[in-house]
Amino acid sequence: MPATYDQIQEYHLQLSRHEDPVLLRMEEEARQERFPIIGPASGKLCHLLARAIGARRVFELGSGYGYSTLWFARAVRENGGGVVHHTVWDEELHRRARANVTEAGYEDTVQFHLGEAVQALRETEGPFDIIFNDIDKNGYPASLPVMKEKLRVGGLILIDNMIWHGAIFDPSDRSPDTEGVREFTQLLQSDPDFLFQLVPVRDGIIAALRVA
Repeated sequence: MPATYDQIQEYHLQLSRHEDPVLLRMEEEARQERFPIIGPASGKLCHLLARAIGARRVFELGSGYGYSTLWFARAVRENGGGVVHHTVWDEELHRRARANVTEAGYEDTVQFHLGEAVQALRETEGPFDIIFNDIDKNGYPASLPVMKEKLRVGGLILIDNMIWHGAIFDPSDRSPDTEGVREFTQLLQSDPDFLFQLVPVRDGIIAALRVA
């Protein structure tokens, strides 16, 4: 009998168990507050990919209160050290992210930016090994040229919410966010400088490798 999507997602979570106390607390807070985070399955995927390419410079476009930041920071430290750039426009999320990163012991690995994420990327010296994108979805297409400019050849772009709660499968959904996800995917498909694939973990992550 074929597995359902929900069964596959539950299996992902079973394989993603961990004992990190700060991440566990943040996962519980996200459940209670109904705050969107990438979750442990996507977090472990980001950690694995960062380790696999030896990432030491990571830039996050839109980072919430630091959950994904900690997965990347762990990988960067294990790869020999470097920096993860956390960007968020909201002052309260910025404050919470700093507190979470400090509690976890990664304050020496994370650099914080308060403001518009794509502009922060433009103003930060590259190149980067990984750029993780989780901004407002209608902003995805315009962010691609900036990410490509700042990403090294052999580096990865990781983009969250690429299934967008199933909205991309509804042809009647022409909302700006849904159209942004669709257009971004089409732009990657047509760019010969990237190899990419959708990984159906949580709400879908696209991993795009810059090959030229």
